[in-house]
Amino acid sequence: MLRGDLASEAPEGVLADAARLRSVARARLGSGGDPAFDRIAGIVERLVDVPVALVTVLSADLQHLPGQVGLPEPAATRREMPLTHSFSRYVVESGRPVVVPDVRLDPRLRDNLAIRDLGVIAFAGVPLTDSDGLVLGTLAVMDREPRKWTKSELVLLDELGEVCSSELRLRISREIADEARRAAESAHSQLALLGELTEALTATMDIDEALHRLGGMVAGRLSDWCFITVADPSGAIRHVSAAHHDPARAETAGRLAELAHAAKLDVRSLIRSVRHTGRLVTQDETDVDRLRDRLDAAQLADLADQLGLGSFLTVPIVSPVNQRVLGAVLLVNGPDRPAFTDAEQSTAAEVGRRAGLAVDNTRVFGRQRHVAEVLQHSMLPELPQVDGIDLHGRYLPAQDGASVGGDWYDAFAQPDGSLMLAVGDVSGHDIEAAATMGQVRNLVRGDAYGRDDAPGPLLAQLDRALHGLRVPAAATAVLARLRRDHDDYLVSFANAGHPPPVLLRPDGEVEIWWEDPEPLLGLLPRDRRATHHRRIAPGSTLLLYTDGLVEHPAHLIDDGISRIRSVLTGNADLPADELCTRLIDAAPRRADDIAFLVVGVR
Repeated sequence: MLRGDLASEAPEGVLADAARLRSVARARLGSGGDPAFDRIAGIVERLVDVPVALVTVLSADLQHLPGQVGLPEPAATRREMPLTHSFSRYVVESGRPVVVPDVRLDPRLRDNLAIRDLGVIAFAGVPLTDSDGLVLGTLAVMDREPRKWTKSELVLLDELGEVCSSELRLRISREIADEARRAAESAHSQLALLGELTEALTATMDIDEALHRLGGMVAGRLSDWCFITVADPSGAIRHVSAAHHDPARAETAGRLAELAHAAKLDVRSLIRSVRHTGRLVTQDETDVDRLRDRLDAAQLADLADQLGLGSFLTVPIVSPVNQRVLGAVLLVNGPDRPAFTDAEQSTAAEVGRRAGLAVDNTRVFGRQRHVAEVLQHSMLPELPQVDGIDLHGRYLPAQDGASVGGDWYDAFAQPDGSLMLAVGDVSGHDIEAAATMGQVRNLVRGDAYGRDDAPGPLLAQLDRALHGLRVPAAATAVLARLRRDHDDYLVSFANAGHPPPVLLRPDGEVEIWWEDPEPLLGLLPRDRRATHHRRIAPGSTLLLYTDGLVEHPAHLIDDGISRIRSVLTGNADLPADELCTRLIDAAPRRADDIAFLVVGVR
């Protein structure tokens, strides 16, 4: 039992920083475990092979544990512990990773009560930060014996720590959005516009699409027309667009945006006009001449006059997390429309905040997707060089959302000269699926290498291993062995619920290797799985692929396989690289990952 004082005196300094504690509160983690952070802790525990993995968030006087694997009771249930038992506080206070092979030898850590009460000897933790860089907690691993942490373990910890940080930032952003929404509910006349605007902005993670939607909704309901610009963190102009409520003037608005994008200095001046205060800049008819003069320098005044120049309002696009000005919305009324009312100005300010939330979310999404893609690609193999075999692999993440997941391919040479080929798809489209995919791929390699078993028994053994080792995977896969046999090649393969292999023969004809379906891996283990055999001639090309290459929500999988047949038929003389390109070009818009192997035999 932990014997520290849960009500210990609140520390001064970093832990008690008001801005940091505000972000901790906005994360709204509650007092219990959190499924998302428990999953990440589980991934870390498996991949780093440690007895204890933690996701921590520190308040002023407690260490909260939204994610954990391996802690003893009562901490495992209570999900909090006093700072007297926290190594993570040193990460928060320093703002840097803390990596210690033996905490008993570290002057900072050797008196920590976790050594006595939890048996902690080795510790490594990386910071979890909000969008302003404030450290809220850690992703940490602990061992109960001295341990020299490897570079690869620390890189993985850092990458997954960024995933945790992204999750915290998204939650904080959502809470800030909720705060803003609650504040806006008192102005009933504004609610319809703001509600529709929020829905439109959160329906896409494409920043340009989001801001085009914003312009289309604001023009006509809050002003006659609007002009929007956003800069990236370096200050370079990232987006420029304009919208008018009158469809007849849409082309003029588009031309204004194009010319303004070319006149970068004038666009930046619009952002600078609100960056100093972070508040609305209101102007009326007396200021229009000054706006016209500024636009005239960029040859934009004539276009602006065509759109209508009366009163205007410059609205900052503000990050709700760190209050930085990311861009500006210029709302303009023509001469026949009254100046902006106080209620319209209040709504305009809220539009800027919600646009800032959308911009922040797209950037967080981009970072999270990048981390997932790095993890996915790090687990894909370097294909072997084999005499007589032209081997090419491709992996493409889904185009929509953060759907980097469990698709994979593999190929490795056996000591007897044969070549093992595998393509599979672990269910799920998140970083957990990508990590599980790595485990499945390694099990295939470890079990098959050096053995001459047929692919059917090898898949059956993989199924038993997934169950016996409690790997949480449901997966489809094709496993094949390719070997030279005199002038031809022999292919033996097994299929667990996966799309059929496809063969392009030397004469340009295409074979689809349909067989009786067998269930997925990881469901109910089977004692036997069938092995199928084919003889292929030199000059043939074998294609193994995941369902992302052929599936479309509106069509049967047979239609997708027919599309592959059409791409390959008559193209036996094309280089494998060109075949890969044509297959990708013919695939539907990718709502799922795509992985495939193209194997040419000579």
